[in-house]
Amino acid sequence: MSEKAKIGNVLHPVADVDAAVRFYADTFGLATKFVDGDRYAALDAGGTTLALVGQAEDITGGVPAASFKVADVTAALTAVVASGGAVVREPERGPHEVRAVARDPWGNTVVVYGPR
Repeated sequence: MSEKAKIGNVLHPVADVDAAVRFYADTFGLATKFVDGDRYAALDAGGTTLALVGQAEDITGGVPAASFKVADVTAALTAVVASGGAVVREPERGPHEVRAVARDPWGNTVVVYGPR
């Protein structure tokens, strides 16, 4: 990959998005950027977005994961595999982006996403 990726958010699956928004706001003072019903909420975690995902948007099977924003999801997955990682979920069109799930060579889950 020639273009540097960046962590766009940290995906954090939760059973109750509204309760999680309240918890992170009350406990850590995180401001809400936006909420999409019980599917998703974006919280400002000081330069990184904490992405609270409900069951409908949980693409990692309940595992928290760093989400890397890239220009080309397919090229990024090719690089993951070439470097010893594995693709868990092939690219799919989400409500806001194209996204895929992979594992690094040590078994850690990462989300790779980019423009539709």
